[in-house]
Amino acid sequence: MTAPNLGRLESVEPRDVWPHEARDFTRWLLENVDVLSDLLGMDLVLDVAEHPVGDFSLDLKGYDVTNGGVVIVENQLERSNHTHLGQIITYAAGTDPTTIVWVTTEFRPEHRAAIDWLNQRTDENTRMFGVVIRVVKIGNSQAAPNFELVAQPNDWEKRVKKANSAISGEVSATVRQYREFWETVLEQVRLKHPNWTRANTTAQSWCNTPVGLSGMTLSMAWVSSSLIAQLYFESTDADLNQARFDWLHERRDTFEAALGHPATWDDMAGRKAARIVVTSPFDDISDSKLWPEMTAWLIEQQGRLRRALAAVGGVTAIRSVAPDRTHAAAPPTENQ
Repeated sequence: MTAPNLGRLESVEPRDVWPHEARDFTRWLLENVDVLSDLLGMDLVLDVAEHPVGDFSLDLKGYDVTNGGVVIVENQLERSNHTHLGQIITYAAGTDPTTIVWVTTEFRPEHRAAIDWLNQRTDENTRMFGVVIRVVKIGNSQAAPNFELVAQPNDWEKRVKKANSAISGEVSATVRQYREFWETVLEQVRLKHPNWTRANTTAQSWCNTPVGLSGMTLSMAWVSSSLIAQLYFESTDADLNQARFDWLHERRDTFEAALGHPATWDDMAGRKAARIVVTSPFDDISDSKLWPEMTAWLIEQQGRLRRALAAVGGVTAIRSVAPDRTHAAAPPTENQ
């Protein structure tokens, strides 16, 4: 038998790929967030580079689609140092993130220990990750990122710690129930539709999955004890949310024909957000015997909502929708 002819994996110096940290590497991370998403098992959106925090600039800021939590990323094309550790703490204080990611070419043992210490001391809603930049190639192939996760939170330990807290028994039971429910749902979603989400669970009453456009998500949620699926418009720009909602509402017949049933169109008057809702017959999350049926319903409705979006042109069409600013207040005259 002829032995296979195999190539050899070779390491590439990161600065040979990204010569400048801010101009090259930070920009590349912003445009290739899927690399971090896959590594961390999260649905991340990074939408701001060089975000101002006081007199300083955070490399990258975004959010976790699953639960809306703020995500910050600080990167350096060198070995970890005290300066960046201090910057991370400063940026965290100014942005209140749920997820902190420190990316570097190498972690000093002291800084890995610092990440572990912070993960042990913070609450279960704050997570810090240490990521080492690796770049590889085989022969004359293109260089490829092969990042390594070297430090991460111990979520199980945090859950146990919170569960044992004398003052959080009822809250912990609720959080634990949400975690177990969404873990069940997301396991089946990833199994049947692996391109829909990378998330594993969340402790919130809702769980979002991305649609490929910042400011819009497909959301599964328990609202007033009812299980729902919804297309949720959550941009910080209220006018943009309204414009996207109105654009879809104008195409309601086509949307609902592809959806297969009517939906509730809620412009959420007086609030920034808007939503298109489908309500289930399920009203008790504690009835775990029905979780398989609830999961099947959520997956079906996610599929229907995605097909309905595609029927009216999909994310590409919605991306071109712009808000009408003509209703904004006119500038004051000299007599005002």
